[in-house]
Amino acid sequence: MAEREGLILKGVGGFYTVWDNDVSVVCKPRGRLRLDHLRPLPGDRVRMHLLPDGSGIIDEILPRQNAFVRPPVANIETLVIVGARAVPETDPFLIDRMTALAESKGIGALICLNKVDLKPADELAEVYRAVGYPTVLLSAETGAGVDELAQFIAGKVVAFTGNSGVGKSSLLNRLRPELALRVGEVSHRGGRGRHTTRHTELLPMLGGAWAADTPGFSTFDDESLEQIRPQALRDLFPEFRPFEGACRFTGCHHIGVAGCAVLEALARGAIPASRHASYVRLYRAASERRPF
Repeated sequence: MAEREGLILKGVGGFYTVWDNDVSVVCKPRGRLRLDHLRPLPGDRVRMHLLPDGSGIIDEILPRQNAFVRPPVANIETLVIVGARAVPETDPFLIDRMTALAESKGIGALICLNKVDLKPADELAEVYRAVGYPTVLLSAETGAGVDELAQFIAGKVVAFTGNSGVGKSSLLNRLRPELALRVGEVSHRGGRGRHTTRHTELLPMLGGAWAADTPGFSTFDDESLEQIRPQALRDLFPEFRPFEGACRFTGCHHIGVAGCAVLEALARGAIPASRHASYVRLYRAASERRPF
């Protein structure tokens, strides 16, 4: 039995679809993986062997670069954070929460501001461009900016996240129309979208990319965020880095302390006010949790 390598696309009911040389193989994990409490995830690179009936057995999960708990997915290279100024409008704090998560995992973040055909988002885009995050203004409805998004993710394994109804599935349909993903409607009463993504699955995009359509912001890897200590949060905001070490007091938390270089930069507009406000909110939430 020749051993082969493949990429897990999805897992349902204990069976995993593995992509191997342009062919999908339905596999079960070897029993010892369960004994070792190793759960295969979409995005995992695995070694496997084929059975006479064309199915396969996963023998080994190759080392992961990263893994998320919710949604269960591994080896993401870029987190594509989708927001909008139109209904349902995205709270910038939710975007900042996701950039902090991406920084904590050591992966890139791409900001996509959708629905610009309904309401411009240039001012919000400038906030993230000033920080250094690549940012795309686009419309799933008209197709504007979709080619730029496709260029950013070409050849990568990426995960899309955003508040429900912001247009994640619509953007994926634009990137690969034949997928025909179900698109939810936005409630006119509450301005919220209805969830359409039920499980995590890697979807093939043009340009050799694989994209995971995931549930919304509200549950995206809360467990990983909750494990971040307050003192580590400042390292997850790249706009603070030029001023680290310049504060009057060692270990400055950049919140209301005299002689803080970050607060001085904030006062003169070198750091976006919304970003610092998000940092303070995350810091206080982390401080209220018991130490691990």
